[in-house]
Amino acid sequence: MAANLNWSTIGKAKELRQRIFYTIGLLIVYRLGTYIPVPGIDVEALSNFFASQNTGIGGMLAMFTGGALSRMGIFALGIMPYISASIIVQLMGSMYEPWKQLKKEGEKGRQKLTQYTRYGTVVLALFQAYGLAVSLESGDMAHDPGLFFRISTMITILGGTMFLLWLGEQITSRGIGNGISLIIFVGIVAELPAAAAQFLTTAQQTSNWMLVVGVAVMLAAVLAFVVFMERSLRKIHIQYPRQQRGMKVYDGGSSHLPIKVNPAGVIPAIFASALLLLPTTIATFTEQTSNAALSWILAYFGPGQPLYLLFFTAMIVFFTYFYTKEVAFKTEDVAENLKNQNGFVPGIRPGKRTAEYLDYVVTRVLVLGSGYLALVCLMPEIIRSFSGFTFYFGGTSVLIIVSVGMDTIQQIQSHLLAHQYEGLIEKSQLRGKRGAKKRNRGPARR
Repeated sequence: MAANLNWSTIGKAKELRQRIFYTIGLLIVYRLGTYIPVPGIDVEALSNFFASQNTGIGGMLAMFTGGALSRMGIFALGIMPYISASIIVQLMGSMYEPWKQLKKEGEKGRQKLTQYTRYGTVVLALFQAYGLAVSLESGDMAHDPGLFFRISTMITILGGTMFLLWLGEQITSRGIGNGISLIIFVGIVAELPAAAAQFLTTAQQTSNWMLVVGVAVMLAAVLAFVVFMERSLRKIHIQYPRQQRGMKVYDGGSSHLPIKVNPAGVIPAIFASALLLLPTTIATFTEQTSNAALSWILAYFGPGQPLYLLFFTAMIVFFTYFYTKEVAFKTEDVAENLKNQNGFVPGIRPGKRTAEYLDYVVTRVLVLGSGYLALVCLMPEIIRSFSGFTFYFGGTSVLIIVSVGMDTIQQIQSHLLAHQYEGLIEKSQLRGKRGAKKRNRGPARR
């Protein structure tokens, strides 16, 4: 049935069509909000500043916020405070004992952790908004600097972030796809035409069209490679024994436990980029490049430098292992769940031995997964350092676009399959009613 999915079936699925239009409408609202500036901003000075500064966390946030940061719109922080807060809550939930117990309480515990995540989002958004306000004042990009400007900027940006969080939750519940991920996805894709035009203009000025062709071929190859790796799985055979319940005997079954090559997703790349770009961001906004230690760090750990590439690779590998084993795929919890469901790996004892075996498999799978992440994230940096061209389409953005696009397409296919099954059930019920009417017309038995 999945092979028959096409535009005609989407047109027939009324509920899916409404969900898609609802999602598009809310995403349009998000895009309009990125062009509404924060009150009291000198727009011309701000545009000149971001035109001269393309590195640092500001550049990465500008990419994730769809250009709202470079325009200092009300959605300047985008959804990044919520993502940071959710990552922190997930990490604390795997290490802090009271929050571990909350994760085991089911839906009630999950709601409590979601509430903590929202509180953390407010705190992080206020902190980052204050930093933006101070940076705007120090860069002479505020018309009337002072306490009133800082407070108004903090309230405006905090309100924009929480409104985006509400938009994302509405898309998730009443639209199609994951709302938070789609907001980041649309922010990245919306800036691609301008970035492509800038890249072509630079190529035209240097008359290096062979590089343009090479970048296009490389981009297509990287996209295909990322799709292949994101769909790659390591399947572990799981066996369930025969069970007797009362007078009935149920035959045992078998299934597979899928382990993704990259269980951590794009989180390691975001963490590594943010930490390594922190010195560059501090120097950019504070203009304190006269400090000897900071100047040495900028000289050897700047984007494109050998030490930067080396530490970037090391931190991606570290965060891939750390996030996978502490949050994304905890082998002890998986082994305990299998034991509670009477499942076991053939030849491996349930419990501790199963956890050790899963840890053995995950450790070796992550060798390939972390290497794949590092390769995708480092390739644009290497090309940028050797060619001198600035690429907007980096490795992190490729990972986000592919993962969010695949997840959204899978949800659309699930809705279409459900619609087709509903149609089949309705047809079978109608046929059953017609058959019943025909049978009732016959003579009654005496």
